[in-house]
Amino acid sequence: MGEENRVAIIENDNAGILRDTAVSHIGFRVPDVPASEAFYANVLGLVRQEELPDGGVRLGWGTGHHVVDLLPGESRLDHFGFEVRDAGGVAGIRYRLKTAGFQVTDLDPGFVDFAAEPVEAISAVSPDGVPVHFHSAVWRQGETAADTGRRPVKFQHTTIGTDDVQRQVDFFANAVGFRVTDQLSDGRFCWLRSNKDHHTLAIVNVGKSGVLDHYSYDLAEWEDFKSWCDRLTELGVTVQWGPGRHGPGNNLFVFFDDPAGNHIELSAEMEKFYDDQVEYVARKWHPVPESVNLWGGQLPHWRKTSEGHRGVAEAGR
Repeated sequence: MGEENRVAIIENDNAGILRDTAVSHIGFRVPDVPASEAFYANVLGLVRQEELPDGGVRLGWGTGHHVVDLLPGESRLDHFGFEVRDAGGVAGIRYRLKTAGFQVTDLDPGFVDFAAEPVEAISAVSPDGVPVHFHSAVWRQGETAADTGRRPVKFQHTTIGTDDVQRQVDFFANAVGFRVTDQLSDGRFCWLRSNKDHHTLAIVNVGKSGVLDHYSYDLAEWEDFKSWCDRLTELGVTVQWGPGRHGPGNNLFVFFDDPAGNHIELSAEMEKFYDDQVEYVARKWHPVPESVNLWGGQLPHWRKTSEGHRGVAEAGR
């Protein structure tokens, strides 16, 4: 790859402030709430925790904090959120966002139940127009007590689609405090961390703004993938991509879709980073299929790289 095609993602001194922040929840507009709720119950073991206004539902595991909101409407990403366990973390995010010129509003603490202490919760609209929630620590019972053959261990990361990666990095890293772990060297895909996991957030240029690329649930280990692929087949859910192994993150993966067309990833063996012990430099992967799928480079029709062949469905055209 020529040097002229290399793009550096620019970070400022705020990048990396967050060290104990994890993905928390996500909300979708879906055309058929009952069908989507049944899917998430049957496939992922999520149960209804609350009815929302206008026919929506809130889903979660056990008695812990919710994971998914399903709201009636045309299919789209409605909002997503992060749990901030860093000391003074939510207040710091509020200050940095306001300093950077973003409007911040308070969220009703009732939206994050099951907390040992009063919850501080804020919302800001990303540069692509999607509300992003940040809240302090809540109880998450049920996540790590999973029946790994029947439901995932936890909600693991969110990947957003955009038409301007740097603009999103300016929000999530240069204001909020995430840090870039890896990027494709053309600047069209980057992975950001906010705890020891390789990424809790990723950003990919899909040519349009304010959309979900995919979101991911964690499995315990490689052995679970066979059970899950067999189970998806039994449930009539088509595997869209994988099993495979990503380069950035080095994690195992398999993808399938929910009834509204949202891409769901099951992942395991995510690479860990120890910023308190090691100084890391963000890596630049070649923008080829083999970087995002080390096992041969096969891609689904909706994933493209700027070099090499495109998706599997396009290869035979």
